[in-house]
Amino acid sequence: MARTTRRSTTHLSRRLVQLYAGLALYGASSALLVRAELGLEPWGVLHQGLAELTGISIGVVSIIVGAVVLLLWIPLRQRPGLGTVSNVFVVGLAMDGTLAVVGELDGYGFRVPVLVLGIVLNGVATGLYIAARFGPGPRDGLMTGLNRVTGRSIRLVRTAIEVAVVATGFALGGSLGVGTVVYALAIGPLAQLFLRVFALPEPTAPAVTAAPGVTAAPGEPSTPAPPLGSGPVAAPAPGQAILPQ
Repeated sequence: MARTTRRSTTHLSRRLVQLYAGLALYGASSALLVRAELGLEPWGVLHQGLAELTGISIGVVSIIVGAVVLLLWIPLRQRPGLGTVSNVFVVGLAMDGTLAVVGELDGYGFRVPVLVLGIVLNGVATGLYIAARFGPGPRDGLMTGLNRVTGRSIRLVRTAIEVAVVATGFALGGSLGVGTVVYALAIGPLAQLFLRVFALPEPTAPAVTAAPGVTAAPGEPSTPAPPLGSGPVAAPAPGQAILPQ
C-alpha cells in the first residue's frame, strides 16, 4: 500500500512539473514569435493588437483575455481544471518575463531562426502541457464548449473563432505575416509528435486479492484496482487539436 501511494505521488509530481514547464515554455516561445516580428499565432495577433491599443504589456493582455474567455465557460457549462486556471496566469507572466530578457532583433539572419525556434518550442510546450492532463486551456475550452452547444464540427468552430480573432487583432495593429502561416501549418504535426514524446503512463495498481476464505475460480484472473486518485481521461476526438491557449 505504501509503495502504491509513493508511485501515485511520484506520478502526480511529474504531471505537475510537466504542466508548469509546458505553460512557462509556451509563454516563452510566444515571446520569441513576438521578437521575430514575422507574424504571430492567431490569438497572439489579437493580444498584440490589444496591447498596441491599450498600452498594456502583451503578457498582461494575454492574462486578461484568458480570464474573460474563462468567464464565457459559465453559460457553456464547461468545468475548468488546474491547468485551465494556471494557463491564464503562467503563460502571460512567462511571456512578459522572456520579452524583458530577449531584446529586439535586427535582420532576417536573426529573426528567421528565432521564428523557427519559437514555433518548435511552442510544439514542445504543447506536448508537455496537454500530456499532463490537467484540463484544456481557456480558449480551447471555449472551442469544445461551442462545439457541444451548437453541434457544429470542431474544425468549423475552431476556424470561425480563429478567423474572427485574427481579423480583430490585425485591425487593431497585431502582427500578421508569414510566421502566422508557418505556425498554422507546423503546430499540428509538432504537437502530435511531442504529445507522444511526453505521454505519461497511468500508475500501476496492485491486483485485488481475494478475501479470507474466498477462492477465485480456476483460470479466472484477478481484477486490478483502479489507479488511486485518478479517473478516466478522455482522448481528444479525431481531428481535435487541443492547444494550450
